[in-house]
Amino acid sequence: MTQRLAGKVGLVTGGTNGIGEAAVRGFVAQGAKVVFTGNNQQAGDRIAAETGATFVQHAVQDVDGWARVSAAIRDTYGRLDIAFANAGTNSGDSDIETVTIDGWRNIVDINLTGSMLTCQNAIALMKANPEGSSGSIIINSSINGILALAGDVTYSTTKGALRLLAKSVAVHCAKAGLNIRCNTIHPGVIETPLILGAIAGAPDPAAARTMLENVAPMGRLGRTEEVIALVTYLASDDAKFVTGAEMVIDGGSTAGLPGV
Repeated sequence: MTQRLAGKVGLVTGGTNGIGEAAVRGFVAQGAKVVFTGNNQQAGDRIAAETGATFVQHAVQDVDGWARVSAAIRDTYGRLDIAFANAGTNSGDSDIETVTIDGWRNIVDINLTGSMLTCQNAIALMKANPEGSSGSIIINSSINGILALAGDVTYSTTKGALRLLAKSVAVHCAKAGLNIRCNTIHPGVIETPLILGAIAGAPDPAAARTMLENVAPMGRLGRTEEVIALVTYLASDDAKFVTGAEMVIDGGSTAGLPGV
């Protein structure tokens, strides 16, 4: 079977768990060489050993640390074709009346500034590709970048902002003739370890799972491999005329009015 990403080099931020880890494994399975980042050294070492990918411990909001990430990509592979800006958090979030300034700033730094830095550094690497400027940047937003959560004001705000970050990057790169694309994906409720942990920790796990499954009209949670199939498409040459797009993968959650 043809590997859709054969010969390409990819970067995945937040690659030590959930959708990020699935992206590392999925990219490698599709023939790409992968560099991935995250805070968890132990998980990074394990995933690197299991996949052959290269792990660089780095927090996306660490401006100075990006030089080390870029050097690892440049020195090891001499090119970058794919950047999946996946790192994100909602830790410490709350509603508009109770959110703390520290909580707000931390989430903005990781979700929004971290994604901007991913785009900025990826473009610099992609422009230097041996055969000329080219590449695909995919930003992991959320359905909460389309429909807000009352209790997660910062998360919703940052995920919404990522839509226009991607569009601005897409238009800039296209007008500059860089042959670099940028798109967002908007997953619904996906069956990640974080979601499964939340279900298991609920007072009534069965009821919690049913509630989350019913967010989607399709009546189930999304699977990480389904999300990675979409990311792989956007990373591949099959999507070479797709830029500035919002790709929703949510089982119909944002397609209609809930409860109607």
